[in-house]
Amino acid sequence: MTFCLGIKTKTGIVGLSDTRITSGSETTTSKKVFTVNKRKHSFFIMTSGLRSVRDKAITYFSEVIDHQDDSFSKLYQAVNEFGNQVKIVAKEDKSYLEEAGFSFNLFSIIGGQLEDDSDPKLYLLYPQGNWIEIRKGTPFVIIGNTGFGNPILRRSLYFEDSLDYALKCAFLAFDATRISANDVDFPIDTVVLKNDEYHIKEKRFEQKELEHVSAFWNNRLKNAIAELPSEVLSSAFEDFDFVSQEG
Repeated sequence: MTFCLGIKTKTGIVGLSDTRITSGSETTTSKKVFTVNKRKHSFFIMTSGLRSVRDKAITYFSEVIDHQDDSFSKLYQAVNEFGNQVKIVAKEDKSYLEEAGFSFNLFSIIGGQLEDDSDPKLYLLYPQGNWIEIRKGTPFVIIGNTGFGNPILRRSLYFEDSLDYALKCAFLAFDATRISANDVDFPIDTVVLKNDEYHIKEKRFEQKELEHVSAFWNNRLKNAIAELPSEVLSSAFEDFDFVSQEG
């Protein structure tokens, strides 16, 4: 499984992905983020699904970028083209994968800003090649292991928040997933794109660098639970006299 997260805020986009690859009983580390940085032209792709499908689609798309990249002036055009490459891979490999018992399940988060985009955009691309845009109402999207990080983001994250705050939320969502699922783990890769800067900043973090953040959060959670104003719940421990009624 995978954990990939994209967040859109009023000042830019934050992305975070784990790097664990699980194949049977074996685990390896592999980068799940593909980036393009050019003049007034910057975007990233994060993927969740079969690694062979991902690698083939990215390879095909990289060739398109080499020959046609200048023809994309808005991000949705690049998203459409990556979707076309996913469809090509599906035509070539889907039936064979399904015969072998595998699902063709490549989901992608694509974020960035091209020269004619008014601000950075964020999209979720489905395996069928169609997509939706992530907007301010629910300003984040997770692919892969989606359940454990959702509560933190839904309770804490808003479009108006800063990129720094969004990155903290992203890490806590990852950390909740890592603790709950054994197929998501460090190292993690982050991407940050500020409005109108057209340059994605990438950074990899190892577990030792962020252990103190996890410990701090765990302690705060325990203390917060202990301090909950929960007097009403105390009645669950009281003895009650029940009066039987005949009727």
